[in-house]
Amino acid sequence: MKRMLSALSASAAMALALSGSAMAAEWYPYPVDVWDPPFNMDSPRSAADYEPLDKAAQKWDICISFPHMKDAYWLGVDYGITEEAKRLGVKANVVEAGGYTELNTQISQIEDCVSAGADAVIIGAISFDGLNNLVAEVAGKGIPVIDVINGMSSDKLSAKSLVSFGEMGAKAGEFLAGKHPAGGEAAKVAWFPGPAGAGWVEAGNAGFQGAIKGSAVELVDTKYGDTGKEAQAKLVEDTLEAYPDLDYIVGTAVTAEAVVPILRARGLTDQVKIVSYYYTPGVDQGISRGQILAAPTDSTVIQGRIAVDQAVRILEGKDYLKHVGPKLYVVTQENHGEFDPSSTLAPDGFRPVFSVE
Repeated sequence: MKRMLSALSASAAMALALSGSAMAAEWYPYPVDVWDPPFNMDSPRSAADYEPLDKAAQKWDICISFPHMKDAYWLGVDYGITEEAKRLGVKANVVEAGGYTELNTQISQIEDCVSAGADAVIIGAISFDGLNNLVAEVAGKGIPVIDVINGMSSDKLSAKSLVSFGEMGAKAGEFLAGKHPAGGEAAKVAWFPGPAGAGWVEAGNAGFQGAIKGSAVELVDTKYGDTGKEAQAKLVEDTLEAYPDLDYIVGTAVTAEAVVPILRARGLTDQVKIVSYYYTPGVDQGISRGQILAAPTDSTVIQGRIAVDQAVRILEGKDYLKHVGPKLYVVTQENHGEFDPSSTLAPDGFRPVFSVE
């Protein structure tokens, strides 16, 4: 524990400053927030430098469940989890349910994993509340359950490796409010938080709306929808028809990526600006090309790595942080040159890995 909590004043600047090659080879120590008491995003936080174990004591079998692998965000989580499994020397079995409408599929996949002998389960949850009975059942068998990325409300979890999506949404909102403060130039904004009912979406929505309150930002519409590119593109097209005087589109990374060619085709690139509230390779490219203004990063790859380390620590009876997440920071066109992609993005050409033996 002393090693893991060695420097309690780490800043996100460290994450920005590290080179991509150095991060990929040795990703730690990494600046994180630690919630105490755990499992409550409103709890007080302290800063720490996260350092994982060098190796696992044995080849544990870890099951990992994702909502889907349809976008590069979850590809980054997959990269982090499978690379950390290789580094620690444990097995990883990754399953994906196919989308945020497939809660029953996610439940049955996890049940199959447990039946096959998984020692621990890491879940990127489709629903904030919908997996609680399953988590209780799995935990009741003495199998640790780690909540990664999306958030669950169960009190039977062993650990959480995630950030506040409320703060992710808030950082996007603060960016806009900073450009359009109270009394300043008004701006009409359409907001695309993601699939209704997902814990991260509800938190992101509350954070964004709270951050723009009292500013000159006018929220003209909120559109929920699955994070498939076709679904988001359809929502964007409908919104542009309804609000021809729109100034900004803000939403998921998939939304931001889908908007770029739509605005170009409609000749609206100079009128409508884009902000994402999380980070993917498409968002990274958009920022570097001047097509997207900004996006906060939650260091997706690192969240995946930490979840695997938490699982191994729990299985081996070692000290661990119950609720931890990488420090958030906003990548803009101005600071993009300092951003280290290996904290957040899978390498170019990376394809989903479903099994580490």
